[in-house]
Amino acid sequence: MADEVETVDADDADDADAVASNEEVIDDAGGPERILSQDEIDSLLGFREGGRDGGEKTGIEAILDGGSVSYERLPMLEVVFDRLVRMMSTSLRNFTSDNVEVSLDNITSIRFGDYLNAIPLPAMLSVFKAEEWDNFGLITVDSALIYSIVDVLLGGRRGTAAMRIEGRPYTTIERNLVERMIEVVLSDLSAAFDPLSSVTFSYDRLETNPRFATIGPPANAAIVARLRVDMEDRGGRLELLIPYATLEPVRDLLLQMFMGEKFGRDAIWENHLATELWFTEVGLQAVLDEMTISLADVLDWQVGSRLQLQATPESLVSLHCGERLMFKGSMGRKDGKIAVRVEQKLEP
Repeated sequence: MADEVETVDADDADDADAVASNEEVIDDAGGPERILSQDEIDSLLGFREGGRDGGEKTGIEAILDGGSVSYERLPMLEVVFDRLVRMMSTSLRNFTSDNVEVSLDNITSIRFGDYLNAIPLPAMLSVFKAEEWDNFGLITVDSALIYSIVDVLLGGRRGTAAMRIEGRPYTTIERNLVERMIEVVLSDLSAAFDPLSSVTFSYDRLETNPRFATIGPPANAAIVARLRVDMEDRGGRLELLIPYATLEPVRDLLLQMFMGEKFGRDAIWENHLATELWFTEVGLQAVLDEMTISLADVLDWQVGSRLQLQATPESLVSLHCGERLMFKGSMGRKDGKIAVRVEQKLEP
């Protein structure tokens, strides 16, 4: 009998667990509760398998990154970087005496702190200053481009891969050669901005540790232009970072849709309006004299009251256009009509 009781109790416990589980999936309204799957949770949070693939952000991740200003709000910046690519292709060919092709991979907007944390090391980070704008920018040269430039400038053969020795600091010769290349890039960047605003980008310092290349708060937004430099079988990447704070003095110019835009002004309409204004009729009032009296005296006026003015036949008459005093003249008579001859033109 004890065995039977234990069996019955076990059955009752199973039934109770089943009822409890059913109650957990029934909400207060009596309907089944919606349970999110792992894929839906990942989509909500913005996570994807295989890490970030450079695609569009979704979910909470997109909301958090929504504070960054998109570079597309500065249309003229693409024109500047396009000019930079063309000029760099020519200047680097002269600098290396080799066939160099420069291409623009993409232009993105990113927070400065996130960019520093994502820089693949080893690399060289060059800090430059915009003299007229009184702010800084950053140029990052990856190890592949560093070794390629050193190999080309020191007479390395074509068709052989640049020799890379990982785990050692860059030598003084390598730093000096890369510094010369960066000065060429900065010269081209200054020339690329010339049609918009005259600015001089000057080399400041060269760092290999991203922590020492900090030029602004981590939360500040910045624009990153990624350039690809190919020298036949050699080459690498160069990234140009310009904070939005640096571009603030020329923000209005970068907002133009095309070079020389006047933000709604139409020169043809302005000229037409100026021409038609010469044929506009305006009314003039000739004021013989003015005097100030009290309101009580005005209220005492009756029909036939006489107002004694201080003007004489030789006094000048004031000519008003609206509220503005325009001329002073003498009053007379011509062809049986009262006339005023302009004697003085008053400046506004």
